[in-house]
Amino acid sequence: MSEQRSPSPYPLPNAGEETTAGLERHPVRAVERPPFGLRERIYVVEVWLGLAITFRHLFVNLWRHTRRALGLGGPPGAVTIQYPEDPAVVARRARSRHRLLKRDDGTPRCTACMMCETICPAECIHIRAEGSPAVIVEKRAKSFEIDLGLCVFCGYCVEACPVDAIRMDTGEVTLSALSREELLWTMPELLGDEPHGPHPLWPGGESEKRPGRFVY
Repeated sequence: MSEQRSPSPYPLPNAGEETTAGLERHPVRAVERPPFGLRERIYVVEVWLGLAITFRHLFVNLWRHTRRALGLGGPPGAVTIQYPEDPAVVARRARSRHRLLKRDDGTPRCTACMMCETICPAECIHIRAEGSPAVIVEKRAKSFEIDLGLCVFCGYCVEACPVDAIRMDTGEVTLSALSREELLWTMPELLGDEPHGPHPLWPGGESEKRPGRFVY
């Protein structure tokens, strides 16, 4: 006996017929391309229009800064950060450099579950596990390395960690380096126990890296 299937609420269109059911459910606004006439082709007028916008921002911000300097109040003007003398202020939820957290007894929280290493789309995390002397913890990380030269700062490692062992809330966004070796962070550095320094990518380093893992 053949099974009776309920009709689909969105029937497929017949061959050769145009359907607008999708557009009715999800209205789409058509955006027309502006005409490209002689004024745009000679480009001189467009350059002056762009300069007019630039000078408008210049004089508006100059007027706002002058009013606030004289104590007249008003909206603040745009401020240029004198970087690197004045470090950039990032938002509280901004994803910055990683750090590893510790338990109350000072041991790392990481249980070497490999969740962050598995979910990392850039494959920049390498963990080596070992047995834990604590009874309540089966494993712990013997080494934990992050190559910031590969990291895309997606935050997946923070979301995947079941024990809240890794975070990206250090506020450090200046991660420039003179070599690729300086972008490799080890577990003592991520825990804040040691100052950061360059490390060999391959071979060597704190852990036994797999071939091709950190090779460029």
